[in-house]
Formats: sequence, structure tokens, C-alpha cells
Amino acid sequence: MDLDPDDVFRDDEDDPDNDLYLDRESTKELLVYLVDASPKMFSTTSLAGDQKDETHFHIALSSISQSLKTRIINSSYDEVAICFFNTREKKNLLDINGVFIFDVAEREFLDRPTARLIKEFDCVEERFVKEIGSQYGIVSGTRENSLYNALWVAQALLRKGSAKMADKRILLFTNEDDPFENIKGATKIDMTRTTLQRAKDAQDLGISIEILPLSWPDEKFNVSLFYADLIGLEGHPQFLVSTVEKLEDMKDQLRKRIFKKRIVKKITFSIANGLSIELNSYALIRPTLPGAITWLDSVSNRPLKTERSFICSDTGALLQEPPKRYQSYKNENITFSAEELSEIKRVTTGNLHLLGFKPLSCLKDHHNLRPSTFVFPSDEEVIGSTSIFIALHRSMLRLKRFALAFFGSSSRPQLVALIAQDEIISHGGQIEPPGMHMIYLPYSEDIRHVEEVYSYSNGATPKATDDQIMKAAALMNRIDLKDFSVFQFSNPALQRHYAVLQALALEELDIPETNDETLPDEEGMSRPAVVSALEEFKLSVYGDNDDVESELVDNGKASETSKKRKAVAENAVKECANFDWDDLADSGKLKDLTVVELKFYLTAHKLPVGGKKEALISRILTHMGK
Repeated sequence: MDLDPDDVFRDDEDDPDNDLYLDRESTKELLVYLVDASPKMFSTTSLAGDQKDETHFHIALSSISQSLKTRIINSSYDEVAICFFNTREKKNLLDINGVFIFDVAEREFLDRPTARLIKEFDCVEERFVKEIGSQYGIVSGTRENSLYNALWVAQALLRKGSAKMADKRILLFTNEDDPFENIKGATKIDMTRTTLQRAKDAQDLGISIEILPLSWPDEKFNVSLFYADLIGLEGHPQFLVSTVEKLEDMKDQLRKRIFKKRIVKKITFSIANGLSIELNSYALIRPTLPGAITWLDSVSNRPLKTERSFICSDTGALLQEPPKRYQSYKNENITFSAEELSEIKRVTTGNLHLLGFKPLSCLKDHHNLRPSTFVFPSDEEVIGSTSIFIALHRSMLRLKRFALAFFGSSSRPQLVALIAQDEIISHGGQIEPPGMHMIYLPYSEDIRHVEEVYSYSNGATPKATDDQIMKAAALMNRIDLKDFSVFQFSNPALQRHYAVLQALALEELDIPETNDETLPDEEGMSRPAVVSALEEFKLSVYGDNDDVESELVDNGKASETSKKRKAVAENAVKECANFDWDDLADSGKLKDLTVVELKFYLTAHKLPVGGKKEALISRILTHMGK
């Protein structure tokens, strides 16, 4: 088999299986949704304004449903279980009272989420009272402890898999901040102790327990009464647990729990004189890609498995050994085994080697060509890594230096800059963790020279006047996006893709609408203050005859595009005069006009003409001050 040089020495950025795309450590998550089904969860919460009243049970179920739909897209290999406690009926592995595991046919209690699970779970609230039922599982005069039983069942479900290969979590939904409130005396002390011990046993097995508390408008959830000890917050009063009242707040809290930071790979950081520490690396930003295509059999609808065999061209026999590749050299074919090719491609061992330190002022913005990697120490294999890392981290912050290091992947060795980030704490919680960002520095050929300054044919170089600069700055201030973040905008093509998949999988009649957040804000751009700033900027740059000046070519003559645009504007002004726009706006008859007729007004008044008919009418009314 002939060698392909592009394949042998391909860069990591061209490889979809590189570290930015795949998690090398924990690639799966095992999660149990633990939902309190006591009668208190079914009490209606009164919301302010015209919002519809809803129960905490409905908020929890709706949030889990949305979480399952997101998880089946982002982390389809994760396994989940939905478990209710404080129930009348029982259905669980241990056959104990007060715990009911919701499941569907052809699926284990803890398994990957399926379309059938989501469809039937969306309807569980309607038949919950009849088929499952609700009751208090912790009441005075009985030793029954449904919370203890629920934690026991969840722990039994999460025995599946190794803690090193999967993250195991329990998400607890409840609005009862003191489950043993009605129990008194020694019984309360004993039940509290056994429940906390059950939670500690689960945590000792690598299972993390998180609580999503629901609160009332006039009564906040007090975590310190019981759950601070259960989830391991004792002795940390500065840690705050966000409580939830509305559905949107719960979805936001649950979304934060879904996107758990996972280790990309482990790196050995060689400092000096044989001293090395262990670092865990995290990809903070990575591209979102559609799921892999799965080919299905047209009859059975089962996934197809592709197999490839090599046949000898001389004998026609199947080759049992792996084929060898060759490269022609001086009329002779030089063969390579798979191991030899792997060794050829291995430029470095992949470790991180410290070269020295430089002032932070030496690092420029254009040196950051690709998303950085966040590194954090780990004592799992190299004891003392955290202590050495902290000493290095504090010194870099104090001296305002960054570390210059050599980092080599299998095919792309390069220099990197390690920038120390200090911890940021606000309102008793951590906003940014301490650690280092690994910036991938460019090669010399990646830095391009400044292009020649554009000049007119007469040799004069255009230069903005102070007035033009002032008008441009005023325009930028008017259209500046407040608190902008790239996370505010989702990929509309991907959203549409997943909306279609969801409709097909759940057999929905209508495809969910997707909002294209990347489209310009036409209403915002048509505000009088923005329009005024834009007109002043155009006037300062092009003068009174801006339509012609904006389309000038080198010979000073107006282009054909400018002439056509001017003719369209003149025709719009003429047609616009045939309508009584004030009367049409006051009588509500603008909707009776066609889109073309509405655009006459917009073009005549130099307003945007894009959008649907409703948007055009709204823009006209806004301009008229109606």
C-alpha cells in the first residue's frame, strides 16, 4: 500500500479525533434523577404577574425532560435513571417501599436515554396520581425513611461501571428543606444519622450528590437545616446553593449540572533537573458538531457494521496479516510496518517542557491563534504535583511572568505560553478557578506582515478627520451590545438540524421553531437614535450626495448599481405619495397592503426592507411614532 504523505504527517487540527474533540478520560456519565414526590411538591406556587401557576413537581419533570433531550444530543453515551421517592407504589431493584423507578420496555433501569423514554416521560405527570401515587414517606410514628431508601436504590443503580471510566452523580429535586421536621426525639436523631451515613457511603464509592432545591416566593429553601451535611457542605458556610422558583431558573440550573468539565488528557510537565509534575488539561471551548451518521439496514432498521478485507491481487486469497505500506525510493519499494510508521510520526513524547519565563507584556493578542487549554494539577499519579504547581503559580502572579514551554503532540510540536489565572470569588462563590491557561504560540510563518495601505489612483492615502472619527465612535456606542458573550448565540443550522431529529424521533406533528439569533436586530437598528447616528456618520464621510459617493469607482463615474439603486429610490418616493399612511396606520389597514407596497414607504424613508410582513408593519409604525 503506497504511503500518503498528507496522511502520515497530518496536523492535529485536521484530525477529528484529536484532543480538542475527544475526552480521553471520563467519557461517560451515569446519572440518577431523584425526584421528591411528596404531596408538598404538588402544591401550586403563585407566581408574580401574569405567569401561569405551576407546581414544583411540574417544574422538576419539565426540567428533566428538557435535560434528556439535550443529553441525547450532546452526550448520547451517558446513562440515566429517573427515580421518584415518597411514592405510594414501589418499583425498584431492592423492592423497598416509597421508591419508584420510571422506565419503559426494552430498557434497563439505568441505560442510555431513548426517544420512547422521553415520549412516555412527558406524559407521566398526567397519570402519576393513578399509577404511582404520592404520600409522605417520613412521618411520625413509623420507622419508614423514604429518603434513605431512595439513596440506597440510587447507589445500587450506580454500581454499574468503574468510577475511573465514568462519572457517577445523583441529582436530587425537592422543596422540603427538613425531611425529618415531623419526627421528634431519639427517632429523629437516629434517622438523620443513618441517612447521612448512607449518603457518605455513596460518596466514598465515587458518587457525587447534588441538590436542586425548589423554594416558595415567600419562603426560601434553608440548605443548612439538613442537606448541607448530606451533600458535604458542613464547615463551608460561604458556599451558596441557588434555589429555584420558576421553570426557566430550574432549566438553567440543570443545564449547568449537565455540562460538567471533563479531563481531555493528562500531561507530564517537566520543570527542571528531572523534576516533573502531573497536570490535567481541559478544553474550555470546543466546536459543536452534528452527531456521527449511523447507517441503518433498510429492512430491519438496525445499525450496519462495516468490515473491510484485503485480497491479494496475485493469488486472490484474503490477507490475514495487517498490510504494510511502502515508499518508492531509487526504483525500490521500501516497506513500513504499522509500528514503524507510528514511530516515524512520533516527533516528541508529548510532554510539556519548561524553557523559561518572560514578562506578560511580551505576549500579544495576535499570538493566540486557537482556543486555549486550561491546566490544573493532579496528585493521582505524581504525589506533590499540587504543591509544586501552587508555588509556581503564585510566583508567576507575583512577578507578572508567563512560562514559555515546549509542547509536542504526535505530529505538531510547538511552543506554548502558560499564563497563571488567579481565583475570582464573588458573593461567597467561586467565579473563576485558579490554574493556568496554555496558549498555543504561532510559528514564524503564521504571523503575516501588514498589508500595504490602500491609496487612490492619484497616490493620496485616505485619512479620517477628527469629525469622522467622532461620528464613528458615536455610532459604535449606539449599537454596542451590552454584556456581550459568544454563548448568547446558538448555531441556527444545528438548532434546526436537532429540531427535525427531535420531531422525527418523538413522532411530533410540528417541528419545533428555532430562533435564528444571528440575524440583525432590525427593530433595534431602526430606533431613532441609531438611525440619527448612522445618518450623521454617512454625512460626515460621503457628504450630501452619499448615494453616488458610496458607489464611486476609480474613474470617478457612478457604477450601474448606484444608478439602479437611485432609480428604485425615486420610484419608491413616487409610489409612496399615493397612500395616506397616517390614515392606514390609525385604521389598522396596513396589514391589507402587500409587501411590495409596504416596502415603498420603507425605501422612501431609507429604512431596512428585510423581514416578514409583520416586521415591516412594525417598522413603519415605529418610524411614524404610532
